[in-house]
Amino acid sequence: MQISTSKLTQKYQATVPATVRKRLNLNAGDVIAFEIENDEIRLRKARPFDIEFSSALSPTLSEWESPNDEEAYHDL
Repeated sequence: MQISTSKLTQKYQATVPATVRKRLNLNAGDVIAFEIENDEIRLRKARPFDIEFSSALSPTLSEWESPNDEEAYHDL
C-alpha cells in the first residue's frame, strides 16, 4: 500500500498529491468524489452520474444558505 499526504490550508483545502493525480488520471477542472462509509473515506474521479446527482440535489439545499446558518455551521 502506498500512502500520500497533503496538508490542509486555513480554508480546509488540500492539494491532491501527484501520485494520486497520476493514478486517477486527474486534470485541472476535473471533479472528484468522496465516498464516505463509517470511518473510511475514499477519493475517486467523479463519474457523470455523480455530477448529475450533485447538480440535481444542490437546488434543494437552498434553505440552509441563510447568514444565520453560515454563522452557526461555518467551522464544520
